[in-house]
Amino acid sequence: MTRIETTFAILKQQNKKALIPYVMAGDPRPNGFVELLHDLVSHGADMIEVGLPFSDPMADGPTVSLAGERALAAGTSTRQAIAMVKEFREKDSNTPIILMGYLNPVEIIGYDRFIELCEDAGVDGILMVDLPPGEAGAFTGQLADKAMNEIFLLSPTTLPERRKQVLTHCSGYIYYVSLKGVTGSATLDTADVGEQVQAIKSDTDLPVCVGFGIRDGESAKAVGQFADGVIVGSELVQHFTGLGVDTDAATVAAAQAKIMAKMDELRAALDTLSIENTTQV
Repeated sequence: MTRIETTFAILKQQNKKALIPYVMAGDPRPNGFVELLHDLVSHGADMIEVGLPFSDPMADGPTVSLAGERALAAGTSTRQAIAMVKEFREKDSNTPIILMGYLNPVEIIGYDRFIELCEDAGVDGILMVDLPPGEAGAFTGQLADKAMNEIFLLSPTTLPERRKQVLTHCSGYIYYVSLKGVTGSATLDTADVGEQVQAIKSDTDLPVCVGFGIRDGESAKAVGQFADGVIVGSELVQHFTGLGVDTDAATVAAAQAKIMAKMDELRAALDTLSIENTTQV
């Protein structure tokens, strides 16, 4: 089993939901990013999605797009992002790390070399937003050979044929995009999300995690009633808005403290849901 699969198996035994924060590699500056990852784990992260900075993201809203711009301005490359994961692995051999990004930087590095770097760094999963499952082919196979999961997105507008391809090629977990729009969108219809997640679960044994639009403990708990995990990005990343390589350490620390406070809120809400479910049983 991969680290991702093992983590979900343990969470299921514990009747817990996965809390998966998303942060952009090197944001607001490379120095200190690895420490940020460790702090996320200390504040309840079961696994972490690490964004790969890219100049032309297609699924990211303004908050995450600006995070990518900050990371790029600070000099963070795809190779450096992977190196940060490798440094994180020196102290944490358990928490799964998923890289989320776009194909262009991967193609520049080369698929084979990219996978080698990820394996060496201890990456557990890859989510390439603009890689269609029907064209993943050899890439999917190579990742499986290296005990890495390939994650795909499903959304409210996914067509039946694309949905079938995703369920065929995906491993680790399904990332369900809760609404029509980009990251950070405001409106979340939890009843509709619940119906969609249940429909997905009827077709696969993979865990289903929900992202986009989760902003607080209340929305996390509402989604956690039917999903196996929640993914939170913009609500965390927004606290680094306006910061950069020249920002003083105290200001960065204050922003990071706000992120951890939000993590505590999300973790507490999900754990309360787990307790309620246990009581009902």
